[in-house]
Amino acid sequence: MASTASDILVDVLVDWGVDTIFGMPGDGINGIVEALRRRQDEIRFIQVRHEEAAAFAACGYAKFTGRLGVCIATSGPGGLHLLNGLYDAKLDHQPVLAITGLQYHDLVGTYTQQDVELDKVFQDVALYNQRIMGAAHVRNIAILACRTALAHRGVSHITIPVDLQEQGIGADMRAPRNVKGHNTALFAPQLPVPSEAQTRRAVEVLDAGKRIVILAGQGALKATDQLERLADKLGAVIVKALLGKAAVPDDSPFTTGQVGLLGTAPSQEALETCDTLLIAGSTFPYIEYYPKPGQARAIQIDIDAARIGLRYPVEAGLVGDCGLALDILTERVRRHEDRSFLQTAQAGKADWMKLMEERGTRPDLPMKPQVVAWELGKRLSDTAIVACDSGTIATWWARQIPARRGQMHSLSGNLATMAPGVPYAIAAQLAHPGRQVVAYVGDGGFSMLMADFATAVKYKLPIKVIINNNNSLGQIKWEQIAMLGNPEYVCDLQPIDFAKVAEACGGKGFTVTDPKECGAVLDAALAHPGPVVVDCLVDTNEPPMPPKVQAKQALHFTEALARGTPDALKIAATVFKGRAREVI
Repeated sequence: MASTASDILVDVLVDWGVDTIFGMPGDGINGIVEALRRRQDEIRFIQVRHEEAAAFAACGYAKFTGRLGVCIATSGPGGLHLLNGLYDAKLDHQPVLAITGLQYHDLVGTYTQQDVELDKVFQDVALYNQRIMGAAHVRNIAILACRTALAHRGVSHITIPVDLQEQGIGADMRAPRNVKGHNTALFAPQLPVPSEAQTRRAVEVLDAGKRIVILAGQGALKATDQLERLADKLGAVIVKALLGKAAVPDDSPFTTGQVGLLGTAPSQEALETCDTLLIAGSTFPYIEYYPKPGQARAIQIDIDAARIGLRYPVEAGLVGDCGLALDILTERVRRHEDRSFLQTAQAGKADWMKLMEERGTRPDLPMKPQVVAWELGKRLSDTAIVACDSGTIATWWARQIPARRGQMHSLSGNLATMAPGVPYAIAAQLAHPGRQVVAYVGDGGFSMLMADFATAVKYKLPIKVIINNNNSLGQIKWEQIAMLGNPEYVCDLQPIDFAKVAEACGGKGFTVTDPKECGAVLDAALAHPGPVVVDCLVDTNEPPMPPKVQAKQALHFTEALARGTPDALKIAATVFKGRAREVI
């Protein structure tokens, strides 16, 4: 029976099916933590080492379950630490509830210790953002916070003064208009059907197309079969945004893989030569990789009407569930017998995959980062969950690790922040204890939140952390060189022995330097029953080449080397050795 404001809050969380909450205790949330302690048989509190990891984990939990992710932090600095992970959830449209504390209600705004009015700070990141005013206020606000996060796929935030957290139910008078029991913890998900007029227009556009590309994003992750059925009927090529990596398995005959800077050459060529574009559940942000406006007729499917036509001019917008919309289109479009566009793409994909295998099996020393990804990809189970990090690591994940049917893959998409890989993996393993879970990360991202490997050890989570360790902030390094023509500066990192870090945390650590030994080490790591770190020492001079090198990029590259980039000769030797097929 609820007796305090905090008890009411926990009641609401239980009613909404929340069974896991990520965070750290603190004096600004003592009342809520005590209420959670009393209900620990219903909600498990996962104690992290940094509040940023709690927010990332809540986002990852939402990504890998479709359910509400929840994180909690104390007043002042604790709440501020949540922000990066919450922006990750906001930009990737994940339902997350953040709960924070405030100082005593009658000291807020008086420059007391940790006096940060977090509801004001969170105004931009949160769709729903409210301060609790007393025990009688909690249920109304908490229900709306949960419902809003789920309905609009974004962040909700509740903040509660520390003294009000322990306020008794009878100590706060209910307003006359606040009728007890007037609201309920019910969520009715939207599955809107596209309008008939827009559907007819979309069918006309697709029927007229001869070279059709489907761009699949995270909105199509549950529409794998529908994507392939429509592609088969249209003779279409499926290309994938990063967040849509698992929308279609990479062995599908219809897909050429990822798009963009981290994508594949056949995907880019398909976009450059198509006459029709169907955007399915994606607002892939790099506009320069879409067809040029006017080149292709386009239609778009999105659950959010505000995103129709956001990246590319479209003739028809289907607002609704992606799978449902794809089914409707498949029923109505005519079958395209001309398969030449698809066959050209398939031939390009075959050539690309030969190149990826060549790069992934090179025996060179220092070991190439592609080798680690290639060997890992071969060993993942059919139900593996892979959490990637941002940086050059994302290039190898996108290209060298194939997504198989039944797997889940994700990373920080639109925020592209470093460090979510391990918190995502922790959340995935908690949500899916029987599945293989791998964090595939770089040394820069891992070192930001590596203390949370101890969280995996504490809760006996058998996550496998595979680190491509090049002792560099590699993505920034190559941006400086190839995008700007500047010499590399302040990107090199002090080496860390991550295998020893893993052992110090109570886990298992491996180190691999030789490509001949990489597969065997990964076998041992994946077979180990507990949490593991594999520290893979890879070539710091291996660049993440774009799918097709532009003349401007090549010019900047040579300019940067000439202007004093450290190890310029080694970089030049690494980049141009046997790379004619990538540069042409």
